Amino acid sequence: MQDVGIWSILPPIVAIVLAVITKEVIFSLICGILSGTVIYVLCNQLSIIECFPTAVGIMTEKLGENAAMIVFLSLLGGLVAVITKAGGSSAYASWSQGRFKSRRSALTATAAFSACLFLDDYFNCITSGTVMRPVTDRFRISREKLSYIVDMMAASMAILAPISSWAASVMSYIPAQGDMGGMQAFLHAAPLNFYAVGTIFMVFWICVRKKGDYGPMAQAENKARRCGVCDTKETENEISRMQTSSKGRVWDLAVPIAALLVFSILAMLYVGDFWSESLSLTEAFGKTDAPTALALGGAGALLVAFFLFIPRRIMPMAEFFKAFNDGVKSMVGASVILTLAWSISSVCRSYLGTGEYVARIVRDSGIPVPLLPAIAMIVAGLLAFATGTSWGTFGILIPIVVTICDTLAPEMTVLSLSAVLAGSVFGDQISPISDVVILSSTSSGCELMRHVVTQIPYALTVASCAVVAYLVAGFSVKLGYSVYLPLSLGVFFLLLIVALLILPRLFPGAEE
Repeated sequence: MQDVGIWSILPPIVAIVLAVITKEVIFSLICGILSGTVIYVLCNQLSIIECFPTAVGIMTEKLGENAAMIVFLSLLGGLVAVITKAGGSSAYASWSQGRFKSRRSALTATAAFSACLFLDDYFNCITSGTVMRPVTDRFRISREKLSYIVDMMAASMAILAPISSWAASVMSYIPAQGDMGGMQAFLHAAPLNFYAVGTIFMVFWICVRKKGDYGPMAQAENKARRCGVCDTKETENEISRMQTSSKGRVWDLAVPIAALLVFSILAMLYVGDFWSESLSLTEAFGKTDAPTALALGGAGALLVAFFLFIPRRIMPMAEFFKAFNDGVKSMVGASVILTLAWSISSVCRSYLGTGEYVARIVRDSGIPVPLLPAIAMIVAGLLAFATGTSWGTFGILIPIVVTICDTLAPEMTVLSLSAVLAGSVFGDQISPISDVVILSSTSSGCELMRHVVTQIPYALTVASCAVVAYLVAGFSVKLGYSVYLPLSLGVFFLLLIVALLILPRLFPGAEE
């Protein structure tokens, strides 16, 4: 990897700007990848023609590395399709119509359901969006609102839960600090992750308040209330056009989804050698390969669905496999976008050193010590936004932040770590090239850029309050954890609640 300086930030800028202007995500990602490979071959004095085989090589490599994730997406698409064909989704929607009496209860149920699926963000966002979409459609809740809830809850729950694929990844980067190991450091950092904690609070706040929306989200909600919810050209697929069986029951949805959850957990433990090496739960989750485990879980859930539907003659075997085939087709678009998103992230990290360039600027800037947490969150947010990955940002910034804190102020280590985690999640959630953002919009049936545009103001609200809270914590950290934690949390929630009360009045969202 050659140091290309400021040119390293050009590819994500190209991709993001083009995505906003053209609304064509695939075209924009391809342009971003090609701009990165052009910079790479020119800086290495190679022929310009080499940019094309380099780009194709990167895509092929990333597709191979993430084949298990593509398999999981395909299996999940097939599972959703056969459940829909069997009438499970429509039966659940009819059942929920009598249980959920209002938009408020439907929204709260969606957030609560997502909160329970904290093991992995991919599993969370795909399952929550798929299962709850018929419910929210019945109450004329916009797809933008559904995708917002799904996206925000998926990553925020995963980064706070000590047993999750995200927590395992973070712990692997946290060095022992005295008597404090990775798990203890994570547990101390979790309450200081103001962005994740505030995001969960805001999601439920938005769910229970009648006029809590503002900006583009309020506009989308006004349109959904007035005109209802329907699939657009971008979100319409074989599943949405599928004729369903009238024999379906609620358990035809509940049993396969429960099987997916159980099999995925067991598969994560199996892949993590929980039984073969007698590891602890935390160690097994830390060692597991989440995409491979999710693919195994998806295969197990499909097997359960087969024996649940075919013997009861809900559908013939031929229709089962035709529905499965249609479901796999429905995931092709998401798989293509994900492959391109992984590719541009690889260009930025492995070929151009975007993360190292940004981190080096911060490290050499000589900023005052109390400002470290706030600066760490901002830089992590920008880096995750540009590269579309939280985990990549963890890997780049955590070692740098730990080194800086060990040298300048050891007492700032846990606080700065939490700021990196907060900023990484924030940047990931507002980036149109983020895989979680793409999966959330896909599972919710929302056009990608509509999801990004409506979500950004909400994410910025929480992030702005979090930056102020990190400033308060940074200047009060010497008072001790038991003092600066409640002080900074109090300031954070005060600011956030005031913002959530004022912003809907200032930006009510004009009706389309």
